[in-house]
Amino acid sequence: DVEQVPIRQGFGEGLLQAGIEDENVVALCADLVESTKMNIFTDKFPERFIEIGVAEQNLVTVASGMAAMGKIPFVSSYAMFSPGRNWEQIRTTIAYNDRKVVIVGSHAGVSVGPDGGTHQAIEDIALMRVIPNMVVISPCDAIEAKKATIAAAKTKEPTYIRLAREKTPVMTTEDTPFEIGKAQIVFVPEQGLAQVGIIATGALLHKAIITARDLEKKGVKVKVMNLATIKPLDIEAIVALAKETHAIVTVEEHQIAGGMGSAVAECLATNYPVPIEFIGVKNLFGQSGTPEELIEHYEMGVSHITSAV
Repeated sequence: DVEQVPIRQGFGEGLLQAGIEDENVVALCADLVESTKMNIFTDKFPERFIEIGVAEQNLVTVASGMAAMGKIPFVSSYAMFSPGRNWEQIRTTIAYNDRKVVIVGSHAGVSVGPDGGTHQAIEDIALMRVIPNMVVISPCDAIEAKKATIAAAKTKEPTYIRLAREKTPVMTTEDTPFEIGKAQIVFVPEQGLAQVGIIATGALLHKAIITARDLEKKGVKVKVMNLATIKPLDIEAIVALAKETHAIVTVEEHQIAGGMGSAVAECLATNYPVPIEFIGVKNLFGQSGTPEELIEHYEMGVSHITSAV
């Protein structure tokens, strides 16, 4: 039985820690302080918080101005609204000027569940990884989200952090290595070389690990990579996995088009082409349902990853 904690909880705890370590860390929100767990920071540092209200374009442009004055702004909303609604302002006022703002998109993926297709951001990785200067991070669990938040406060690049709403399995520990731009191998066959490499990002990493464990019992050897940083990509690690396995499966709770799998495909097409199967949403919108129903309906469950392998 695995402990379940919302990934956004890790963000809230990380932001508090970042704020304790650096007084320049400030927080801005678009009327979703509790939902994005930014309240953990705002309760401690109310004087370092600005409630912008439901005005996501204003949210990021104010943050850009504060970054120009030496602050380290974190802005949070649902991913559907930020970067969904304010993409041009993020591009022009933050990335084009290379301003250090951390954009936190919560409630990403179909696992927002009953909120329905309008609120399920399954395009946000594509939106953000295409912008020059932008770092894109998709933590697998609450502990990794905390580490990513603390790390993002210390870098110079504009950064996007993708969070899920639901409680999801905790797979890492305080001792698990985390570094922006570095992938981690999280499952290896008991003996011998792996026949297939699974590259997963976000909470679906758990289903990838279960798949690998089940296939191990059937004699199929799989190695699993946690790709928390989608940009900049850990090209060396991805190519090394492809050279060992000669076959890759990518797993993400996002549109297949333009997402993490696309980034991996671009990398391997250039450096070491191998067959790739993509697990993700296949050019469809989300809909209302329980998170688990939707993961199965959109073919991102263990059975689907197993078939892809």
